[in-house]
Amino acid sequence: MAQQLDSATREALVARVRFYRDLGLTEFYRRPVDPALLAQLAIAPEAVSERSNSTSNFVSVQEENPIPPRKHMPAAPEIAAAVPAAGRAAALQLIRDEIGECTRCALHAGRNKIVFGDGDPAARLMFVGEGPGADEDAQGLPFVGKAGQLLNNMIAAMGLKREEVYIANVVKCRPPGNRVPEQEEGATCTPFLFRQIDVVRPKVLVALGATAATWLLGSRQPLAGLRGRVHAVRGTQLIVTYHPAYLLRDPRQKKEAWADLQIAMKELGLKAPAKG
Repeated sequence: MAQQLDSATREALVARVRFYRDLGLTEFYRRPVDPALLAQLAIAPEAVSERSNSTSNFVSVQEENPIPPRKHMPAAPEIAAAVPAAGRAAALQLIRDEIGECTRCALHAGRNKIVFGDGDPAARLMFVGEGPGADEDAQGLPFVGKAGQLLNNMIAAMGLKREEVYIANVVKCRPPGNRVPEQEEGATCTPFLFRQIDVVRPKVLVALGATAATWLLGSRQPLAGLRGRVHAVRGTQLIVTYHPAYLLRDPRQKKEAWADLQIAMKELGLKAPAKG
C-alpha cells in the first residue's frame, strides 16, 4: 500500500505542479507514477498517460485544478457596443455597481475586498491577471504586492506609467491560498471581465500567465505555445506572457517576458525609453 503523504509534503508537491503550470509545462519526464499517489494529489488516474521508449517513461500530469477545455467553458458574451471615451469611467462604475457585494460563487466567503480593476478607462493597453493575492485583497486594487511592483517596472520599461494602462483579473475575489480559480468561479466572473474589456476597448491585451490566457481565449493550451504571437480576442490584439509572480520565482525568464512585451509595444507603436 502506498505511503500516505503528510500535509506539508502534499502542499510542496502541489506548489511544484503549479510552478510548472506557470511555466507552461504540462508534460515532463519522471519515474513511473503510483496511482495511489495520484489519488492523494487529487489527480485523476485517467489524466496520466504513460508511454515507454528505450530510455524512460513519459508521463503527462494534469493540473490539480484543471481549467475546462473550450467545450466545457461558457460562451463569451457578445461584444458590447462601443462606449465613448468620455463615458467609459461611468460605464465601468456601472459594472462595479452591478457586481455589488457579490455572493455569486464560493470565493466571497473568504474575501476581504472585491478587486475590480484599476487604471485608465480609455487605456490602449490592458493587463489581465489570474486573481487577487493577499495584498490585493487587503487594498481592493489589482497588482499592489511584490508581483505588482514588478508589473509596474514592466510597464515603465515599455515607456508607460501605471495610470496610463488598465489592469484587471479573471476573478475579483482572492481564491483561498492563491490557488487557481475553479471552473464555476471563472465562469461567474469572466462575463464582468469581458464587459470591462468591451468598455475600455484597449488596442492590446496582455494575458499574464496561463490562467488569464485560458479564460480569454476560451481553451487551455501550454503557455509556451501561446507566446510569441498575436491572438485576436474581442476586437483587440492579445499577447500572452508570464505572470509577474512566476518571474519573481524564476528571474531567468524576464528576458523572455520582455520579448513578449516588445510584441505588444510594436502593436502599440511604442519604443522603449532611452536609458539615461
